[in-house]
Amino acid sequence: MIRTSEPGGPADRLTPVLRPVRAGNGFEEALEQILQVVRLGLVPDGERLPAERELAERMGISRVTLREVLKVLQEQGLVESRRGRYGGTFVLPRPQDPDEAELRRRIAAVDMEDALRFREVLEVGAAGLCAAHGLDAAGAERLRAALAATHDAPLADYRRQDTLLHLTLAELSGSPSLTARYAAVRATVNDLLDCIPLLVRNLEHSQHQHTALVEAVLEGDADAAREVAREHCAGTAALLRGFLA
Repeated sequence: MIRTSEPGGPADRLTPVLRPVRAGNGFEEALEQILQVVRLGLVPDGERLPAERELAERMGISRVTLREVLKVLQEQGLVESRRGRYGGTFVLPRPQDPDEAELRRRIAAVDMEDALRFREVLEVGAAGLCAAHGLDAAGAERLRAALAATHDAPLADYRRQDTLLHLTLAELSGSPSLTARYAAVRATVNDLLDCIPLLVRNLEHSQHQHTALVEAVLEGDADAAREVAREHCAGTAALLRGFLA
């Protein structure tokens, strides 16, 4: 049974995304946030979302509104509801090999250049902030653990762990606004990444960059952290442009 209140569990992973919504757009903003949770892989395929009461409280909406949101996600094939003692709302696996029509839909829905540039600005900024301001012991340990998870991840889970590493860095920057905007743009970038193959050579290079980035942050070298983050984003952008432009 999943306990969402445990440190490091699903509830903690959702902190960068779930936040109180504005009264006028409760349904729309709640839908956006839970879509981000699913698209970022913050709750892995096959695992359960936090309980309705917890989700509703964290976003400041009624459970009626939340159920309307979950109904939309079910209709889109993103989650399913299960009854019984171990029931709840579970994230469904996304297709591993989108068909051509789905690829065209995803690409057409995104201004790729805008998303890639905005991602770079946010990642470079977050890296610089973390290095310049320094991390406390708990923050440093979180960053090391997120890096280790990318090294240990099987190929099928690599992109999710990669996302969690970068989201951790954004959260540790100390700016909730930056974190929220990074979560949004990263969800868009992930939709594009799902359209291209995982290349072992690229993943090896990314891992070297991840290690250099974390080392620069922990050493307080803001210039180096920003430069590594910029190079890392440029590598991803080059792949996406090559496959999709």
